[in-house]
Amino acid sequence: MFRDAYLAIITFMDQGGDVLWLIAALTFLMWTLVFERIHYFYTEHRSVITVATEEWEDRSERRSWSAHQIRDEIISIASGKITGSLPLIQTCVMLCPLLGLLGTVTGMITVFDSMATHGGNARSMAAGVSMATIPTMAGMIAALSGVLATTFLKRRIDFEIDYFQDHLSFDH
Repeated sequence: MFRDAYLAIITFMDQGGDVLWLIAALTFLMWTLVFERIHYFYTEHRSVITVATEEWEDRSERRSWSAHQIRDEIISIASGKITGSLPLIQTCVMLCPLLGLLGTVTGMITVFDSMATHGGNARSMAAGVSMATIPTMAGMIAALSGVLATTFLKRRIDFEIDYFQDHLSFDH
């Protein structure tokens, strides 16, 4: 059973060409980072917010210009921790369709090479057509799944940062 699944995956990857391996690696990286952010929200987030809030609440004075600057610094540091690897995830999402396009180009080069050496033989062009279409499909699917994940993460991150900013009061 596992052997059959392994052979099916390897066959699919071979049909898509070398670019498909790049798309798979990029997708793996992207989803690893997405799961890292989700893990952060369930494990570390509360302690980050608690430490930052306590740092602000321990101040005796909160109304001066310097206090406002310290508050902005606390918010900035916490926002950086909350945002984490989101920019890298978004970069991976943007790269997926571009790698799919690269796969299309390399597949079409294979098709044209096959046409030049074998004439218009359909069988000889089939491998190149697979190399042209499979990476495009894989890049788009990876990008779409990444868009869904980044939309979810971005909303959560924006909510958490806004909520944190609203709860650091200037009153004392």
